[in-house]
Amino acid sequence: MDLILWRHAEAFDLAEGGTDMERVLTPRGEKQAARMAAWLERQMPDGVRVVSSPAKRCEQTARALGRKFKVRAELAPDGKAEDLLTVAGWPKTRLPVLVVGHQPTLGQTLAQLLGLQAAELPVRKGAVWWVRSREREGVLQTVVVTVQTPEML
Repeated sequence: MDLILWRHAEAFDLAEGGTDMERVLTPRGEKQAARMAAWLERQMPDGVRVVSSPAKRCEQTARALGRKFKVRAELAPDGKAEDLLTVAGWPKTRLPVLVVGHQPTLGQTLAQLLGLQAAELPVRKGAVWWVRSREREGVLQTVVVTVQTPEML
């Protein structure tokens, strides 16, 4: 299974009286999302299922792909790695899944999948971590396919 984790692009800070869920992308964040979406479109295989956090900044990031996506409450900013993996169907789903979400959940998920001692990995805004599950001699492994940031493209 391919699991593509995409952190939302740069967003405005929390406005006075606003909520974290209402934060929107900055102009720079819109450019980051568009750049990464163009790269993803060239790289992603057919049949990718796209799911997003309900936060506005994540929905805006996902919308840059120009594909249909589902919003899942489990992917909200206070989500847990276990919930993300359940939504994605890891590692059993055959089709690839793209998750648009937040730190620290994305970093916690990656640390868990890669068997790291650290509680989480840093994931830059707008960045994509693409991992793949495989079985070798009866052991489930996670392989990093690529890591991309908008600045690298």
